[in-house]
Amino acid sequence: MRFYSDVLKDKVVVINTFFVSCTSVCPPLNRNMEKVQEALGDRLGKDAFLVSISVDPAADTPPRLKEYSRRFHARPGWIFLTGKKENVDWALYKLGQYVMIVGNEPKGLWKKAFGLAKPEELIQIVEDVISDR
Repeated sequence: MRFYSDVLKDKVVVINTFFVSCTSVCPPLNRNMEKVQEALGDRLGKDAFLVSISVDPAADTPPRLKEYSRRFHARPGWIFLTGKKENVDWALYKLGQYVMIVGNEPKGLWKKAFGLAKPEELIQIVEDVISDR
């Protein structure tokens, strides 16, 4: 999978970072992503995509990510990614590092959000980006 062409290009995306063995901030971040998924309903995978990137690619193998994604009831349209450490680090560097990022790539509109904000605030940012505001 190529990060730009397969994940970002021509899409509205909500991106967060995490690692499976994290027990402090990661579960609340992914619960917020789950709430964004719920708010999107049938628009998930059409109007917007959720992307969770592991910052521990050595430990977070694809099977482990698949199991982890089930904890948050991830549906098609929410993907959990890993890769070679240098590729993950480069993608995160290009995105602005370890915040939640909401982007409308076709419009060139990107917003950073505090991943532990109230879900309603995150959902409003996603709605604004979908609507190009």
